[in-house]
Amino acid sequence: MARVPHVLQAASPARARPVLADLIPGDRVRDALVVVAYAGLVGLTAQLSIKLPFTPVPITGQTFGVLLGGMAVGTRRGVSGMIVYLLVGLLGVPWFAGGAGGLSILSSPSLGYVIGFIAAAALLGQLARRGLDRNPLGVVAAMVLANLVIYAFGASWLALRLHLGLGPTLSEGVTPFLLGDAIKAALAAVLLPGAWRLLGSREGRAQ
Repeated sequence: MARVPHVLQAASPARARPVLADLIPGDRVRDALVVVAYAGLVGLTAQLSIKLPFTPVPITGQTFGVLLGGMAVGTRRGVSGMIVYLLVGLLGVPWFAGGAGGLSILSSPSLGYVIGFIAAAALLGQLARRGLDRNPLGVVAAMVLANLVIYAFGASWLALRLHLGLGPTLSEGVTPFLLGDAIKAALAAVLLPGAWRLLGSREGRAQ
């Protein structure tokens, strides 16, 4: 059998690493349960909501559920979970921030952030497959990138919906949430590598 040239070997993609959800036995049933659980986690954390007098966007625990779960479930299940979260909320389940639900979210200044959750979940799953969920610095880097994605969608929609300039957009849609997001990233940097230390011995059996 002919040897593969060294250059081609170097260009071959690295084997994708499993995410935490891959350690759960099963296949289709596991994936369905993970998708529903991820959507439910985000809906639950969204109820931790604090309204601010100077912005229509509340501070919530929602992004913690998005970011932590996104790295744990992988891209396909993460994107599916956030689509389920959005669609089921539009159907009337009151699990958006502050117990909101129904089609009224389509006119909400916060809609862009929810759309951003889908893109952030896709990114987080890819970063987890590259092993960034295994160490604190990697987790923090992934959280920063995912938050930038959420801010890009959320602040852009906020600016369009309320006709804001750059300064008001940042002061209403970004800066109020930076400290909270930093705390969430720090918590995730402890929880995800800790979970791998506890469960990572099963990695060889993950599908």
